[in-house]
Amino acid sequence: MKIPATVITGFLGAGKTSLIRHLAETADGRRLAFIINEFGDLGIDREILAGCGIEGCGEEDIVELANGCICCTVAEEFLPAMEALLERTPAPEHIVIETSGLALPKPLIKAFNWPEVKSRVTVDGVIAVVDTPAVADGHFANDPAAVEAQRAADPALDHDNPLEEVFADQVQCADMVILNKTDLVDDSGLAQVEAAVRPHLRPAVKMVPSRHGAVAAGIVLGLGVGAEDDLDSRPSRHDGLGEDHDHDDFSSFTMVLGPVADVQGLTRRLRAAAAAYDILRVKGFVHVPGKAMRLVVQGVGDRYQSYYDRPWRAGEPRASRLVVIGRKGLRRAAIETALTKGET
Repeated sequence: MKIPATVITGFLGAGKTSLIRHLAETADGRRLAFIINEFGDLGIDREILAGCGIEGCGEEDIVELANGCICCTVAEEFLPAMEALLERTPAPEHIVIETSGLALPKPLIKAFNWPEVKSRVTVDGVIAVVDTPAVADGHFANDPAAVEAQRAADPALDHDNPLEEVFADQVQCADMVILNKTDLVDDSGLAQVEAAVRPHLRPAVKMVPSRHGAVAAGIVLGLGVGAEDDLDSRPSRHDGLGEDHDHDDFSSFTMVLGPVADVQGLTRRLRAAAAAYDILRVKGFVHVPGKAMRLVVQGVGDRYQSYYDRPWRAGEPRASRLVVIGRKGLRRAAIETALTKGET
C-alpha cells in the first residue's frame, strides 16, 4: 500500500505552520513525518514545529529543505528527502509537506510520478491555506472578478502581478481550501473573500473556514485524491514554462537584534516598517531579558502575534533573529534602522 502524502500550500503568513501543528495534535497516534520548505534562511517553521512539544512530533520527524523553493528544486532537494523518509523503520504512515509561501504546487506534484517515488507514495490531497484578512484587504488578488472580465473581453490584456500569480496557482491546484484567520474579518469580509477565491476553484473543491489553523487531521488527511494522476485538471499560469518559476520579484534577509525588553515597542516598529516598505512577511525568534523561554514573533502587514514556545536550551545562543521577506529591492539598511531604533 502506498504511503499518503499531503501537500500544504499557501501564501506567506497564511497559517500553514499553525495548521500543521494542529494536524500533529489531532493525529491520534498516526506516525507523521514532515518536510518543511521555507523562503528565507533561518528555518523558522521547522523550529516552531520542532518546539511544539507534541508527542510524535520530534525533530527526527521533520526534514527541512532550505536551499531553495521546493517547486524549483524537486530533483536536488525533495526527492532525496522523500527517499530518506521512505527508508526509515518503521516508515511514516503519512507524510505532510509544507511548501514555501512562494512555491507553485504543481511542479511538486509532478515529482510524485518519478519512479523513485511513484511506487511507494501517493498525493493524498493538496491543501491551500488562505490568509482571509489579507485577501479581504485586497492583497494577493487584485479584484479577480474584474480582471477575469477584462481578460475575457481582451485576451491580449495581462493584469497579473507576481503575488496574484502565485496565489492563483496555489488555489487552482487545491483539493481543499482553508480560509484561515476568519476571526479577523466580519461576515461581509468573509463573503468577499469567498467570492474572490471561488472563481479559482476546480469543481467540487470546498472552502473550509478556520481560526488559528485549527482544522482536525480527520478533515485534512485521508482525502485519497491521488493528485499525481490528476494533473491535467489542475491549471497553472506557469504551464509550459518548465519546472522553474521566477523568484526574482521577491527577496529576503535575516537580521540580528539585541535583547528585546519592550516587545510591544518592537511590534510597533514592525507595523511601521511594514507600512513604509514592501515587506510581505516577518518571522523569527526574540530573546526577552529575564524570560527563560524563547519568544516567537511573526506577522503579515500590520497584524503581528507573539508567544513563548519553549525554554532556551542549555548552550543555545539567546539571540533575537528575524527573517524579513518582501518584494524585490527591499531597503535592508532602512528597515534594519527602523526596527532597531529605540531598541533596548
